[in-house]
Amino acid sequence: MAEDALYSRHVEQHLIEALEDSPVVLIHGARQCGKTTLARMVGTPRDYAYINFDDNIVRDAAQMDPAGFVANLPERIILDEVQRAPALFTALKLEVDRRRVPGRFLLTGSTSILLLSNLSDSLAGRMQILRLHPFAQRELEQPPQAPGFLDCLFKGEFRLPQKPLAPESSGASSATAGNGELAKRVVTGGYPAALARPVGRRRSAWCRDYLDALVQRDVRDLTRIRSLEALPQLLTLAATQTARLLNVTDLASTFESSRPTIRSYVTLLERLFILDRLPPWHSNRLSRIVKTPKLHLGDTGLACALLGVDAAALMADRPLFGQLLETFVFQELRRQASWQDAALAFFHYRDKDKVEVDIVIERGARVLAGVEVKAAATVTAADFRGLRKLKRATGKRFAGGAVLYNGEISASFGGGLYAVPIRALWGVE
Repeated sequence: MAEDALYSRHVEQHLIEALEDSPVVLIHGARQCGKTTLARMVGTPRDYAYINFDDNIVRDAAQMDPAGFVANLPERIILDEVQRAPALFTALKLEVDRRRVPGRFLLTGSTSILLLSNLSDSLAGRMQILRLHPFAQRELEQPPQAPGFLDCLFKGEFRLPQKPLAPESSGASSATAGNGELAKRVVTGGYPAALARPVGRRRSAWCRDYLDALVQRDVRDLTRIRSLEALPQLLTLAATQTARLLNVTDLASTFESSRPTIRSYVTLLERLFILDRLPPWHSNRLSRIVKTPKLHLGDTGLACALLGVDAAALMADRPLFGQLLETFVFQELRRQASWQDAALAFFHYRDKDKVEVDIVIERGARVLAGVEVKAAATVTAADFRGLRKLKRATGKRFAGGAVLYNGEISASFGGGLYAVPIRALWGVE
């Protein structure tokens, strides 16, 4: 696959709209996910200048004299990796209050900037924040402008095709081919620089080097903790635990570290968009709910590189394939949610009887939907157990549910519940 410039980012229109009415717009997300490319693609035709705070001289100048630095900026400016100059934010606030011009400052950041302990000002009321993820599969496929999966899910309606989504084949060969294609997507992930490398050793090497650089530079920028030797091993262990309930005790037992220390490491990696904690969904109408979050790696390509597995190895390890596939679907849905007009919140549901729904999505305060992920090529009524329980508990709030599986045909299981091929997520028909 080619580099990110050859693919459009579906959040681009949201960025353009934000620049039309917000004095400061921040694009934040993991390093190397395409923030700079998107900012320059939108900013260059609009005469934005560009400054990168990874440059030590530029960063030191901004930190030493923030007011003077901002006063000398061009009319429109992209400030890249702005989390490395947190003292700048008070000066930006004063400049915006002095002259409030839409689209004046376009910022990018590779950490959750508002959580920085040394941030001089939050720019509340002056800044709109957009999250950019690594590529979604739907962006890479560039499907026709048909309704996306999330639209269909909340409508509770999926088009039922009269033919398979893939070329016709039969028996074990069809299942194997489907697993192979899906495993390749899981192993590849969505980072632009990884996609630009050949499949296999070169792509895995990029992922490992990326994580090493992140630990050596960005993590150390965020924390005063001196001993970070456990972080690479913690990342690998987290990859083995992706899509499982977060158990800090189990993670801490591997290291000579306390639970609070390991918890702080997990928080650091969240702030760098490498790990995600998926909170539990709960309702007063559902009792005996497990209130532990799930842990997900931010990208399955990174997870597979950490674990040293390629597509063939992943296909041979069914439990691991199931875990990584759930994370893959979760991250795909989160990436697609970033360009939806309505804000969507993600959760998981699990009770003490082990009835669960892998992904619960809330739209606003009143509407929700559920998604189950299954690595198999068939679906039965039993696979809808969690979704049916969620539907009974939420009544009219429940918009629809889907079991995503590695098959070929969408099928209705009644009451707004559907079996849907995983490939429908990116519009392959």
